[in-house]
Amino acid sequence: EVQFVESGGGLVQAGGSLRLSCAASGFTLDAYAIGWFRVAPGKAREGVSWIISSDGTPYYADSVKGRSTISSNNAKNMVFLQMNSLKPEDTAVYYCNTKPPIPAYWGQGTQVTVSS
Repeated sequence: EVQFVESGGGLVQAGGSLRLSCAASGFTLDAYAIGWFRVAPGKAREGVSWIISSDGTPYYADSVKGRSTISSNNAKNMVFLQMNSLKPEDTAVYYCNTKPPIPAYWGQGTQVTVSS
């Protein structure tokens, strides 16, 4: 069974940092592109960053570009998202999944709340 488990969210002040972690099980990471997605209150799901796990090539949405770094540890089947200079508009539940996402693989997500 494929499973993604997200962690690392929390409550931070604007300008702060968080490192989100995604633990994947049930498949081999380096065969996929893995993405971080977020759902903010009242908004549609947004893909914020993804990585080609086989070669580490990262991609970033304009909303987080320059403030975030995605990385993977294929040996541990984990993907990370370092988020710096956080803004209140980054407040959302963050999820990881394949890119494009497979509906059955959505986990519980991790809540990020940025106070102004």
